[in-house]
Amino acid sequence: MSVGHHVRVDRRSGSHRAAILALALAFGLVLASGLALHASSARAQAPGSAPDAQAIERGRQVLYATGGCTCHTNYPGEGEAAPALAGGRGLETPFGVFYSTNLTPDRETGLGGWSQADFVRAMREGLSPDGQHYFPVFPYTAFSGLEDGDLRDLWAYLRSLPAVKRENRPPDAPFPFSWRATLAGWKWLNFTPLVFEPAPDRSEAWLRGRYLVNAAAHCGECHTPRTLTGGLDRSRWLAGSRDGPEGELAPNITPDAATGIGEWDAADLVWYLEMGLKPDGDDTQGLMSEVIEHGYANLPRADLEAIAEYLATVPAIGNRVRAAD
Repeated sequence: MSVGHHVRVDRRSGSHRAAILALALAFGLVLASGLALHASSARAQAPGSAPDAQAIERGRQVLYATGGCTCHTNYPGEGEAAPALAGGRGLETPFGVFYSTNLTPDRETGLGGWSQADFVRAMREGLSPDGQHYFPVFPYTAFSGLEDGDLRDLWAYLRSLPAVKRENRPPDAPFPFSWRATLAGWKWLNFTPLVFEPAPDRSEAWLRGRYLVNAAAHCGECHTPRTLTGGLDRSRWLAGSRDGPEGELAPNITPDAATGIGEWDAADLVWYLEMGLKPDGDDTQGLMSEVIEHGYANLPRADLEAIAEYLATVPAIGNRVRAAD
């Protein structure tokens, strides 16, 4: 995917696309709707030298930019509570429940046997160390655009966590939605690595905001409607979705005045990302409240202002998000 704002470069012919679409529909490919990194197998590899403190702190900031990877933590009220990033949280989708996995450096159940190259491959290509495709509920489609340095620092931070032994759970999804053999076709149809187009006329803040919104914070993964095969409908980028994570509505965050956030100013959006409070005083609920508390609220104000600057320039799309009848 090549991004000026959000334009996808589609390299497939219509006939080939239709053929793969038919195959994808036949197999019922899995909806990508949230965030999970499946650590199903770990290599017995030396972990390497300990990361330095500065890399760890930079990695913590990258984690905040992702929303704190909240999908990988069972907070109170979300089933059995568990240590941060130890996985086990169920993510409901129209195709079943997919469980987040253990991101701690436990060698048996987490990432302790991974190399940095394994981690980068997972984030950029959606592949496990042994070559299995990850379910696209893990948003590697967005993380493929993360910068090399950010990936290294995030890896350093994850390696610094206390190791927690917590087994990963297979999805509670009927066949064929739990069948990994379909995922190569899903990728062919829906996944192009994220590339940012040069924008020399834009400010550094705008460029930073574009990077945060589209890659690190992966806003489009929740706030963009889905196609029949569970891919992102890029013609309605950030226009909201009724099929958000955990069955929640994801609002329109384009600058459409009637159905989006066009009436919000930059200060409103920064305040929302810091405090979880909307301009009318209403507070946010559900997963987004956790994403703010454990992620965005901890970012530098300059990053939040960059997000606001960028979102004010994306195409305004009228789409009032409502629950299905």
